[in-house]
Amino acid sequence: MKDKVSILGVPFSKLTLEQTTALLTEHVQDGQAGLFHLITANPEITLASQSDERLREIICSADLIVPDGIGIVLAARRQGNPIPERVTGYDLLLSLLAKGNEQGWSFYFLGTDELTSGQAVEKITQRYPQVKIAGRHHGFFTLAEEPGIIADIQQAKPDILIVAMGAPYSDKWLHRHKEELADIKVVFGVGGSLDVISGKVKPAPEIWKKLNLEWAHRLLFAPVAKGQKSRWRRQSALPKFVYHTMIRK
Repeated sequence: MKDKVSILGVPFSKLTLEQTTALLTEHVQDGQAGLFHLITANPEITLASQSDERLREIICSADLIVPDGIGIVLAARRQGNPIPERVTGYDLLLSLLAKGNEQGWSFYFLGTDELTSGQAVEKITQRYPQVKIAGRHHGFFTLAEEPGIIADIQQAKPDILIVAMGAPYSDKWLHRHKEELADIKVVFGVGGSLDVISGKVKPAPEIWKKLNLEWAHRLLFAPVAKGQKSRWRRQSALPKFVYHTMIRK
């Protein structure tokens, strides 16, 4: 697979952000295309897939897996099959919003808390006035409320469904409802991207990005949602990832 590289059995795309956006644009504009499930996977998720069989099945059934983490890029380079750049969920979301602003695409946003969701959509409407907001809903819903949310998404028929309920929960949720969401062109999880867009979480300064230290900025400054593991506990997976991909023979 010339356009992919396997890291711990996960087939990562070697497309750049621009190429990924072009691929998804072509899919959205194809009137006959079905649902396209994209996954943004970082070292933590990649490592989790080694012990979580269900997650591994979901990852391997996705239409595209992009490298959301410098660790993935370094591991591919170590294998002699380099990835040109990271493609983060946040950057891909902004790229698709810009393209959607040109094309008049519709988006549905599911996830984060109610206040942050509203603020994020308000900011998106201001920055991308030609993007159509098909709908939105916070991510703190009960199992009993889930059918109503699915029905709302089905009725809205967005071109792109953005899910911000944390990884890997977002992708497990999307996979579980794939058949019900079959009329949507593109679906993917974006982690805490709506928190950043809303202003709840400050984006990493450019110098941190250039040094590939955005993960450290999040670790030090980003708040943790209720019910999630602490960032320090989650980052403990990184040494294990380094061992399995760069040290162990």
